[in-house]
Amino acid sequence: MTTVSSLNSNAASNSSAGSATSKTVDYDAFLQLLIAQMKNQDPTSPMDSSEYMSQLASFSQVEQGVATNKKLDTLLASNAVENAASFIGKTLTSADGTVTGEVASVKTYSDATVATLTSGKEVVLETGISVA
Repeated sequence: MTTVSSLNSNAASNSSAGSATSKTVDYDAFLQLLIAQMKNQDPTSPMDSSEYMSQLASFSQVEQGVATNKKLDTLLASNAVENAASFIGKTLTSADGTVTGEVASVKTYSDATVATLTSGKEVVLETGISVA
């Protein structure tokens, strides 16, 4: 028998998604500031070229960070689904020991993963669940 210590990859995915959202806002704000700076610079005294290149490098780094976060979110979501699918056909016991049965299906929601037993009962997959 295996005790599930944590099925928080889905929760990690959610927090990563939240992080990706805040990074997107930072990315958008950065773009708006860069465009505003370029529009409002004095043509008789243009921006120092080394400073301009530094800002473009920063822009590229932010863009790569956002792309990396999106790929990590996809990977975490895929991992959560794969982990959840591994419970199908196994006997599950709830953390408090009141519900036991064979897992018929598993659904992954944004805030939790829920196993449906062959009896029709649903159990949230959380710390303390036993699977045999």
